[in-house]
Amino acid sequence: MRRLVDTHMHLNDEALYENRAEIVKRAREAGVIFMLTVGWNLKSSEMAIEIAQEFPEIYAAVGIHPENVKEYSIDNIDSVIQRLRTLATCEKVLAIGEIGLDYHWEKDEETKKLQKQFFISQIELANELGLPLSIHARDALNDTLEILKTYRPNHGAVLHCYSGSPEMVKEFSKLDLYFGFDGPLCYKKAVAPKESLKTASLNRILSETDSPYLSPNWQRVNEPNAVMHIADKMGELLGKSSSEIDAILVKNTENFFHVKL
Repeated sequence: MRRLVDTHMHLNDEALYENRAEIVKRAREAGVIFMLTVGWNLKSSEMAIEIAQEFPEIYAAVGIHPENVKEYSIDNIDSVIQRLRTLATCEKVLAIGEIGLDYHWEKDEETKKLQKQFFISQIELANELGLPLSIHARDALNDTLEILKTYRPNHGAVLHCYSGSPEMVKEFSKLDLYFGFDGPLCYKKAVAPKESLKTASLNRILSETDSPYLSPNWQRVNEPNAVMHIADKMGELLGKSSSEIDAILVKNTENFFHVKL
């Protein structure tokens, strides 16, 4: 039996939530021993904790995604952070996330400013609580890098579903960041993730599914059991056997989240 880890998924998403027991069962049967279900706003963060309390191999991350900052305002950012602070006291919360910057659809400068303010406030919260960060950075890598240089994560950070260049891997590596790789690694035309994986240090890579999104094998709804395909592709690209890559990914997960698997 393999020992696989899915360090970023959304069992709290409506596409998966109602069938979560069956999905977890399929993940267990595939050998998945660790899953992190990640919040994107206060409600989904609360759900992530509830799910983590249902299943022994599931843990939670709580945070405000950049695309969701418009649900709040700068006037209530302190109360939002306070709620996240309370949620993070749950022993099964292992990270603050999914947080960061996303400029892909967002062109409004005031909203970008709000994204940055929430990002910085959540970095500071993670530093206060001694937790690592799960960072979403889409079409915003330069601003993400500059913020992280100024507001250093004291307890680690992973660039979830890394989509940048190998050159940017080198820049982020100077900050000792981790890099999460997802379904796009398995896409034939996706060259950048493959080259970025080869550029990253072996002890700084993590396997993710981002379920229910980014299926590596084109199934309609992605699930945590599909992390086997991502791990297989990582092993193929790095010249590692299944047992070797699985061991690397488990060890990296233990080191990043401070868990024993």
